[in-house]
Amino acid sequence: MPASVEAVAAGLVVVNVALVAGRHVWNYPVALVAVTLYAWVFADARLYSDALLQGFFFAANLYGWANWARSRAEAGEVVVERLDPATRLAWLAGGAAGCAAWGMLMHRYTDASYPWWDAGIAIASATAQVMQARRAIESWWVWIAVNLASVPLYAAKGLWFTCALYVVLLGLSVYGLVGWRRAALRPVPA
Repeated sequence: MPASVEAVAAGLVVVNVALVAGRHVWNYPVALVAVTLYAWVFADARLYSDALLQGFFFAANLYGWANWARSRAEAGEVVVERLDPATRLAWLAGGAAGCAAWGMLMHRYTDASYPWWDAGIAIASATAQVMQARRAIESWWVWIAVNLASVPLYAAKGLWFTCALYVVLLGLSVYGLVGWRRAALRPVPA
């Protein structure tokens, strides 16, 4: 795998997440290209959960694009929301069950590198992506956890552009959380 493909994919992800943090709908076309490139990078590195995750991200980004565009059309901007405590607990329980099930499958049926760690990151990323597509502020907390877990995994695999990317994404996730929390405090335009 040429390192240039990984570098381009990483650069596109930075642009994508910066646009997401600013609640710009145009993050979605950038994301579609980035996840396509990362599917190739991760498959080559035998990080199969992450490779398959890119296909999920592709579909989730199409859904998010439609949802965000509708929100912007109705309110004049992308409106963020908070989850109620019961919904937060349901997301947490579903994510934990998904991590356990996917990790077991990857461990038992593939030659995946770090199957449990990779599965945990993949399922938490899928959870965060759907929450973000639904404009839930809590998605940023999940992204922060994903980024913290991803840096050492990608370093262990020698994916240095991706490792650096996840350090940058950690900062952007904190920035996104702060920005979305501020946006949630403002009244929605009529």
